Amino acid sequence: MSTLTRRDVEHVFESLRKGLVPERGIDAFAVGIDKQRNELHRQLDLAKDGEGTIKFLRGGYGCGKTFMSRLALLDARARGFATSFVVVSDNDLRFHRFDDVYRKVLGELGTATCPRGALGDILDRWIGRVEDALIDAGEDEDAPDFDDKVRRRLDSDLASMTGGQAPPDFVRVIQTIFALKQAGDVTAAGALISWLCGSGNIAANAKKAAGIKGDIGSRDALDYLRGVLEIVKAAGYAGLVVVIDEAETILRMRSDSRHKSLNGIRQIADAAGGYPGMLWVFTGTPEFFDTRRGVAGLAPLNDRIRFIKQGRFASHRQAQLELVPFDAARLRAVAVSLREIFPAKDRARLEQRVSMAFIERLVAEVTAGFKGDVGVVPRQFLRAFVTQMDLVDEHDDYDPMTDYGFQAAELSPEEEHVLSGVVPIEEDDGRDELVPTVDNW
Repeated sequence: MSTLTRRDVEHVFESLRKGLVPERGIDAFAVGIDKQRNELHRQLDLAKDGEGTIKFLRGGYGCGKTFMSRLALLDARARGFATSFVVVSDNDLRFHRFDDVYRKVLGELGTATCPRGALGDILDRWIGRVEDALIDAGEDEDAPDFDDKVRRRLDSDLASMTGGQAPPDFVRVIQTIFALKQAGDVTAAGALISWLCGSGNIAANAKKAAGIKGDIGSRDALDYLRGVLEIVKAAGYAGLVVVIDEAETILRMRSDSRHKSLNGIRQIADAAGGYPGMLWVFTGTPEFFDTRRGVAGLAPLNDRIRFIKQGRFASHRQAQLELVPFDAARLRAVAVSLREIFPAKDRARLEQRVSMAFIERLVAEVTAGFKGDVGVVPRQFLRAFVTQMDLVDEHDDYDPMTDYGFQAAELSPEEEHVLSGVVPIEEDDGRDELVPTVDNW
């Protein structure tokens, strides 16, 4: 069992009570997914060895796509990667606007020591490593020209790492951030770090200090991402892992935005190999991948990542990694794992009241309440199970075997649609057309 801190344990159960996937501590109850997890470990090894790669997780509602991708990020951080977890929104994330993608990725950039907004910390680590290298080479850190030598080394390293392809504004901003930090102007340096993260709300005087105008545009955004990736590695991290969760949201967009977003994903997939040390992970439903409104309607992308399955067998190494629905055995195993880490006041009473007999009963009744379709019940099951442990922990005379009575909880719209067998897709013009291929950058 994983070693969890008290805060991790509290986070896990607070998230499950709300029907959410915890952001940490989930490896303590990750069961039945060893093969899929090993494949993602293989992808991390490729990235660590200098490959740029991309993986697509496919699975229906309740198969654990968000859980699997969150677990991949935890594994990535444990292996020394910086990470970013982005949820697709049809309001502020359009894949044909790479500045949108860049802004989201940088806004959620995190490391093992700085969970979010980590670019400033990463820059400090990179600068510190450059300073240490100069000192080790015999330079005097107290010399008046030491900062100039550091700045020149930063410039030369950045040019070398990016093959001279870093945008000029990117280099100028890095230079200015270093100068401002050395001068003790943390506020101005922070403003430029925000600009470098894609923020469009930076004061004109902060931009003027770096000799820049405007904001990072769509055509330059992926070049900026390449620069950030190289700084991440220069700061001592193994690379960068980016998760794009709920890609099926694209299916709800208007046809023009949907077409452009699918083309944007195609361009990201085509460019992935040119980002050594970076792993992209996209999650989506079979409807996203297999219908003409989605990936199947864009031949260049579909030809590259088409899912191949022979009978009940599918290779985990192909572009799409299939996640299978929960079954009763997996629900039982998850329940037992959660019972082991639950912060009970009286563990003996918890295990006596929340017994294996009760777990078996709960699994049977929850799955029956959902018409036997186990694949859609993990969220509801875990919430009900945690509630029972809470009641036992809070009330000395509560006995779930006699006091618990299952009543089907209110379903979310997605669960209702899964149970009815109808996939919710908003219609725009009534046509199931192929996606035209365009280049956005």
